[in-house]
Amino acid sequence: MGGIQGENLQEIRSDLEAINEPGFWSIAGTFEGSWTLARFKDVSRKEFVSEGKDLKVSPWRSSKSRDEYKSYVEEIRSLIADGEVYQVNACRILSSKILEEGNLSGLFSRILSQNPALFAGYLSLPDLEIASASPERFISKDGNRIISSPIKGTSATNEFLAKDRAENLMIVDLIRNDLGRICETGSIGTPRLLATEEHPGLFHLVSDVSGSLKKEIALSEAIAEVMPPGSISGAPKSSALRIIRSNEGERGPYCGVFGWLDGNRMELSVGIRLFWRSKDEIKFGTGAGITWDSDPESEWEETELKARRLISLTQ
Repeated sequence: MGGIQGENLQEIRSDLEAINEPGFWSIAGTFEGSWTLARFKDVSRKEFVSEGKDLKVSPWRSSKSRDEYKSYVEEIRSLIADGEVYQVNACRILSSKILEEGNLSGLFSRILSQNPALFAGYLSLPDLEIASASPERFISKDGNRIISSPIKGTSATNEFLAKDRAENLMIVDLIRNDLGRICETGSIGTPRLLATEEHPGLFHLVSDVSGSLKKEIALSEAIAEVMPPGSISGAPKSSALRIIRSNEGERGPYCGVFGWLDGNRMELSVGIRLFWRSKDEIKFGTGAGITWDSDPESEWEETELKARRLISLTQ
């Protein structure tokens, strides 16, 4: 990620407390809260070089059909009308059978050249392989200063709806609340609000929320406190998570976090625009933030827009 490469694997852990120990760690956490932490002996900056051959995969299929996803959106809108929630990130998982063995390194090379993203990253471990084109910062840490950059609002052009702006503001409030539990009182700020960013094939509204991490809190405790990322759950978070659990299967690495830690520096991305290997399948998630103003057909099309360009790189 970011040209930083870890080599010579030393150990793999599943306890988040491992990151309180020194070393260079790769960090992969699922939406449901399980962790894969790998410590590498050597770290350097170098250009990524793919190894091995590409996987051959079958046509992609969705965990929810168009009509099923639209019904999910309508259910969320009904719950919003009843006052149970303000916003929910509604997702579906695309999957494809592996027809011929290989790895995801070639796909990641194509991501770097054809769909570059600020937090693009690749991880290859014995039981986990990820190729990510994530554009979204979950938490960057430099010393005790942290920043989160939630993305809410997606458009094929640089024009956004009022719904997009309202959604972004809701999630900014949620992130401010989350960071307020792990940061020094009075240190939370919003240095950037509702900025338009151009990404390959689409535009996003992005805001920044920053703060100073409490000195008495362990890093593992701080991360656990704000999981899962607010931008891919909803507001209020507790209500959104309950609705997600009752309507979706396991998300896994999708909508979790992915990144690295080295001493006082950490870069964690939100696990979106991410491919991962699951047994004999490759999976990819896509979703949209649902508010009262959401149109079910438009939200389906947003999930298609987010997936289309990256899925084409697997063909």
